[in-house]
Amino acid sequence: MQVPSMFQGESLKRLLQGAAAGAVATIVVGFYWGGWVLGSKAEENATQRVNAALVQVYSPICVERFQHQANIEAKWAELAKVDSWRRDDYIQDSGFATPPGSTIPIKAIADACAEALSKIIAMQKPAAK
Repeated sequence: MQVPSMFQGESLKRLLQGAAAGAVATIVVGFYWGGWVLGSKAEENATQRVNAALVQVYSPICVERFQHQANIEAKWAELAKVDSWRRDDYIQDSGFATPPGSTIPIKAIADACAEALSKIIAMQKPAAK
């Protein structure tokens, strides 16, 4: 049996070069425009999405827990006295940014909760004339 001329001599060399160039082009196009990612990048993206979802779910719980504590009027006054840029630390230290079932407060939840509570405080203050 005779091998086709495409697989012999100079033709074989050109065929292999074309296949290699096609493979490289496919990889470049796939990673830059096709949305392909390595496993480590996929893991990083998944972690970011999970964290964002946790903040979205637990920050309203944080606000609700703050609003339903005992002596709420005094707590609102106490929170209003805290500098707005330190309210996330106040929320985190008070335990409201700790999700149910966890023992560690989450900074991103404290940030979102403090921002929501700051908006409530701003709405409660009478407008200056």
